[in-house]
Amino acid sequence: MRRLGALAALAIVAGAFALAEPASELGAEPVIVVLGEMHDNPDHHVVQAQWLMRYPPAAAVFEMLTPAQVAAGGGIDRDDAAALGRAYGWEAAGWPDFAIYAPVFAALPEVPLYGAALPRDAVRAAAQVGAAAVFGDGADSFGLGPLAQADQAAREAEQMEVHCDALPAAMMAGMVEVQRLRDAHFARVALQALDETGGPVVVITGNGHARRDRGIPAAIALARPGVEVFALGQFEAPPEGDVPYDGYFIAAPIDRGDPCAAFR
Repeated sequence: MRRLGALAALAIVAGAFALAEPASELGAEPVIVVLGEMHDNPDHHVVQAQWLMRYPPAAAVFEMLTPAQVAAGGGIDRDDAAALGRAYGWEAAGWPDFAIYAPVFAALPEVPLYGAALPRDAVRAAAQVGAAAVFGDGADSFGLGPLAQADQAAREAEQMEVHCDALPAAMMAGMVEVQRLRDAHFARVALQALDETGGPVVVITGNGHARRDRGIPAAIALARPGVEVFALGQFEAPPEGDVPYDGYFIAAPIDRGDPCAAFR
């Protein structure tokens, strides 16, 4: 994996969740660390919590929370998972059980949180009129200009595969735009957190958004080239081919049944 200046290396181990001894301490230079996950794998959240305890950030950005949800949880002890989950309205938002995310929040007892989740109407609009139009000023700076034809086709094919080849092909372009909007917006919030706190900033998000080639790190590299980013992917089997992360972690797989059953 690539070493990012003074940022410590992560052990790549299978079926465990231990971090290697740090190569060195975090330096004074602000960094953004994007910690990917498979949302429903508990071990991935344990890894995130271990990272946060070893390298406490100045701020944490969550894909899963809106700014209003963050405000609703203000003042609640982050060790009180039940109360915090209720305040966030976590179950209604459709994320996996809050209990598996509880170690992450407990590892951030007094750290400012930033909600990066977009309103549903913004997500729907992106699918209809494109990410750039919804993002507004600075869209080009965050990489929301038109994609090359081959890149567009590859992303649409990935969206079709993720949705079990069960949705109309005409919907895929809109889904690509939704993903691009989220990547750019999460990057924008991470940079806002960096500006307001001085960093380092941690982003808790899905693996797709953590990709260096086109996720949050790519958007940050375009918008603010001087900001260094470390991206961690988390999986249940070794990824094949080029791995678009600075490091990755492999946890034991969980039983999800047939992920395509919902589409049949």
